[in-house]
Amino acid sequence: MLNKDVYSNWLGVQIVELSKGTCSLKLNINREMLNGFNIAHGGITYSLADSCLAFASNSNGFKSVTIDTSFSYFKKVHVGDILTAISNEESLNKRIAVYTINVLNQNDEKVAMMKGTVSISSSEW
Repeated sequence: MLNKDVYSNWLGVQIVELSKGTCSLKLNINREMLNGFNIAHGGITYSLADSCLAFASNSNGFKSVTIDTSFSYFKKVHVGDILTAISNEESLNKRIAVYTINVLNQNDEKVAMMKGTVSISSSEW
């Protein structure tokens, strides 16, 4: 899936771990990712978590798409920070799954958290 994910590749997302129902991704924050306040644009952190949600939910073998997310920011992200997004499968049935994704910096401080709900199709990968 990452091979065909042009956006995640453009960001520089790296897979740390990927197994059935779970995913861990890493991203190095560079200057091009900053907003007008000289901190990482919120969309960068969101995008990392969103990719983690996509990879985790699709790792079960069926094509899944996001139908709802909520996102909370806890700490500023700066140039040079290394973010890691880690998913946790909270609920899974044949049609719907719910995941939480925690985003940590290189000091293991939680900088953000996403809750995502996906719709699971009957189409296999």
